[in-house]
Amino acid sequence: MKPPHLPWTLPAQAAQAVLKTYVQAWKNCWDGRAGAPNFKGRLRTAMSVDIPQGRDLNVTRVHRRWGMVNIPKIGRVRFRWTKDLPVGKYANAENRITGARLIKDALGWHIAFRVETLEATSGPHTGPEVGIDAGVNIPLALSDGNHQDHGCPAKTADGTADRDKWLNPNEKAKLLRLEQRAARRKQYRKPGEHTSNRLHRTYDQIAELRAKAKRRALDWQHKTTSEIAAKYSVIVVEHLNITNMVKSAKGTDEEPGKNVAQKSGLNRSISQEAWGRTVTMLTYKTARQGGALHKVPAPGTSQRCSMCGFTTPGSRESQAVFVCKNPDCGWSGNADHNAGRNILHLYRMGLALIPVAGRAVARRARRVKPATAR
Repeated sequence: MKPPHLPWTLPAQAAQAVLKTYVQAWKNCWDGRAGAPNFKGRLRTAMSVDIPQGRDLNVTRVHRRWGMVNIPKIGRVRFRWTKDLPVGKYANAENRITGARLIKDALGWHIAFRVETLEATSGPHTGPEVGIDAGVNIPLALSDGNHQDHGCPAKTADGTADRDKWLNPNEKAKLLRLEQRAARRKQYRKPGEHTSNRLHRTYDQIAELRAKAKRRALDWQHKTTSEIAAKYSVIVVEHLNITNMVKSAKGTDEEPGKNVAQKSGLNRSISQEAWGRTVTMLTYKTARQGGALHKVPAPGTSQRCSMCGFTTPGSRESQAVFVCKNPDCGWSGNADHNAGRNILHLYRMGLALIPVAGRAVARRARRVKPATAR
């Protein structure tokens, strides 16, 4: 007799995909391409299940907005049709669905399809060159003055960084009420006591608003980077060490830091802008369009005058204002725009950094075997 299918039973193909990924992670570690695999964080990773066999999905389109897919152990499930997929007469050996992945986040369940297709190779991009300075007041300041802003203020009325700038006023008010409610319910929970269902529900509502804000930020990044990659053939950015830039200024008990609150707000604003993710998007989108992305050294791009080329102390009067103190120049303008022009100047002077293949990893000594091989 065939045993009944339990709703929490994991399909065999999904379990095999997990093991294959785990084995490949160790191979990458042993070959020196990556570090040793570790456990996923329970609170900072999304739950996902892989469906590696695309032939079992049987994707069909119901109408313009919805489609149907066959998920193992579950059956036919309806999903929102947001992008054209090679199904029916549009599917062939060179353009087909090879698998999918179910992902659960604060906004619910989502399905992502893996599609194998042939793309035409893009010819050389004939657009102009541009230097981009990533900032807080202006997210992306371009050297030609075509600055990209996300349309929401980076600071609140009192001058502090707005951590919820991607939410509208009603959503901000709701988030504040939920955070206050969670704080009240948490203070009555004794140490070691399980979190109540009411507090869990409040946390889920807060996570839903946070996920909605993140999705809006990702949408803006994708649209903006696609527009820039389609317009410019060469994109030049700064080589920034963001990890060091967002380090805390708290210091130690013997040597406490200065302006800790201001530095904390700046770190939060830098993290919200996600400069590294923007550069990653620009890298593959520019290559897809036939262009190229280059990085130049960051030191001095904000202090140098892009008009006369001199670096005079005190020229950058504020975060957004640059006034050249050279008596023979006196040029003034936006500080981020000035930095973007300097970034492009460094590239044209031949100071672009040469990328290194792969990434730096901490290798173990050859005499030490991995834990799974001992």
